[in-house]
Order: sequence, then structure tokens, then C-alpha cells
Amino acid sequence: MTSKSISAFLLLISLAFAQAPASSVPAVRLAHLHHGINLSEWFAQVWDPKGYSKEHFENWTTSSDIALIKSAGFDHVRLSVNPQPMMDAARRQGGTAEYFSYLDAAVKMILDAGLAVELDIHPDSEFKARLKDDDFVERFADFWRMFAQHYSSWDSERVFFEILNEPEMRDSYRWYGVEAKLATAIRQGAPTQTIIAAGARWDDNDDLIFQEPLRDLNVIYAFHFYEPHIFTHQGATWGSYYWRWLHGLHYPSSPDNAAQVAAEVPEALDRLYVIRYGQDHWNASRIEAEINQAADWARRNRVPLICNEFVVFRHGVDEGRVYGADPADRTAWLKDVRTSLERHNIGWDMWDYSGGFGVVTKKDGKAALDEGTVKALGLTMP
Repeated sequence: MTSKSISAFLLLISLAFAQAPASSVPAVRLAHLHHGINLSEWFAQVWDPKGYSKEHFENWTTSSDIALIKSAGFDHVRLSVNPQPMMDAARRQGGTAEYFSYLDAAVKMILDAGLAVELDIHPDSEFKARLKDDDFVERFADFWRMFAQHYSSWDSERVFFEILNEPEMRDSYRWYGVEAKLATAIRQGAPTQTIIAAGARWDDNDDLIFQEPLRDLNVIYAFHFYEPHIFTHQGATWGSYYWRWLHGLHYPSSPDNAAQVAAEVPEALDRLYVIRYGQDHWNASRIEAEINQAADWARRNRVPLICNEFVVFRHGVDEGRVYGADPADRTAWLKDVRTSLERHNIGWDMWDYSGGFGVVTKKDGKAALDEGTVKALGLTMP
């Protein structure tokens, strides 16, 4: 073998065993993202009849809510922001400045309470479907460049930019290119802020494992965990149609309980899914096996992770229809997921502060923490 051949051979060996470059996300920033809560329906997913209005922004979530979040032991919030109303506002004279005045007030209130904030760009499905069009990707990149520049002077240790929630893009290869373009636009607007990146479809752990890390090293990678949906979303009237028939499905799963619940499901194929849930032995060990896959991917790629959505639909009754999981089963699942995440040093955000998945219930505008949920999250009632 010639000296050139030996050199080429050694080069190939070194490339084969070369490690991925290590993340450059400062440890002090990651320290702010241990225990978080989502704040939805404030600047995104607004079902309030007032819509995206001054009255809604100033009253939906208040300083009392933020103080309650802080007192429970959360260290950050994930604030959902729908970009479409901001893009629409930009067409009006002074519209962008007005919209930013509301969002800035919210971010300042969060930071002033000693919390960090993930600015989660969280549009509806119609917006995301338009990302198939290259021209719309350009428009979205322009939005991100402007948005990032606006917040580039804010506290870079505690303000994080999440590129896009649940992209819903079937073509994972296209999403990789779109996400890289959006990350570049963010970096042009905010050279030092930490970015949060996601997988192509629903941000689940198989989306995470499929993707390759971005070239930018100042990035945290996100995934969501709702497995198994058949338990966490029982009684839900969205998603798979048969979920609406489910109630009384327990966690950990058991064949007998699953068979009883399956008997109430009309379609044979859907009954099979329920029976399989019982046979699949969903328990703490199974959850650990799932989350370990994400943790292994992060270790191989030397990047930090955050699980910024996980939860179980709360138990309730609506016009005689039972929905959601038994409270004891819900807290058992939450505890098992949270414990597994923390075992792998993965920060987390529970979904959600209020509503059908919330850590609080609201009556007459006053929020009350659910003690079982707080304890399952390893936090302490104030």
C-alpha cells in the first residue's frame, strides 16, 4: 500500500469515528428550561369571541396568573404566538408597532416575574400547509427575521425562539430545508439568541430521530410526548374519530380493562386498537423506553433536548358525555413521563396552564392549581 493510500485510508477511518460538533448552547440558558408550562390561547389559538384584540391580550392572562406560575415552582413558560395576525397587522399603518406593544407587555411581565420564555411560533394548520410554496417560505423567513431582530436586544439568557410548532409537513426532507432557511433568517435578526428546532410533522420522538441537526450549534431540539394517544386523548372530539367513544381506560394499561372499554367502541378495527393498548403494557418502563430513544439521539448528536408538550386530557362531563382520564391515572402518567425526562436531563413544558389539559382550573376568572398535577410534576403547592 502506498503512502497516499495509507493517508486516504486513515482519513476515512477518522471521518467514520469523528464526533458531531458539541452544542454551543450556554449551560446558564439551559438552566432556565427545567420546569415549564405552556401559555396557549393568549397570542395563538384564540377562541375568545374578542379575537386577537387589545381587550383579549390584556385580560386573558394576567400578572396574577404569572405570579401563580412562578409560585408553583415553574422556571419558564412557552408562549404560543400565531404569526398570521402579526403579518396581517403589518399591512396597516402602525399595525406592527401596535401588535408588538401587546406582545412586549406580555413578555416583559413574564421576565419581570423571574421566568424565562420560549417564543413559540404557533400558527394554525392552514398557515403551515402554505409552506409547500417557496414564495410563502420567503415571506415567513422575512417575518422571522423581523421578529427575531425585534427581540434580539432582550435578555438573551432567558428569551428563546422556537422556529415552528408541529410543522405538519409530510415531506421530512423538505422540512429540513425549510427549517434551515428559517433558522438562518432568525440568526440574521438575532445573532446570539438560542433557537429551538423541531421535527417535520407533529414534533413526536420519531420525527426528532429522523432529522439531522442544523449546522447552527446554538440550538435546542424539541419533541412532544403524548404516547399513547389512545390513553392521553380519550374522550377527545378531535384527532382520531374513535377517541370520542373512550372513557375509563386506565394507566398503567391492562388487558382486562382495555377489553371492557373496547366493548363500547362501534368499529371492529378501532376496538382492536383499544385491545392492543391493554396488551402493550404501557407503564413507567414503556415510557422510559420511548423517551430513551430521543435521549440517545441527543447524546449521539451532542445536542440538548426539551420536551415542550406532554399531558393527559383532564376528566370531565359535558352534557352527559364523559371525557378524559381518571385523575389518578392522569397524575400517574404525568409523574412517569416527568421522571423519565428528568432522568435524562431533558427540560420540559407541560401543556397547558388552563383549559381541558391545564394545571389550573378557572372559575369567574380566578385560577386554582390542581394539587395532584402539581405534585406529579415534582413541584410544590404554594
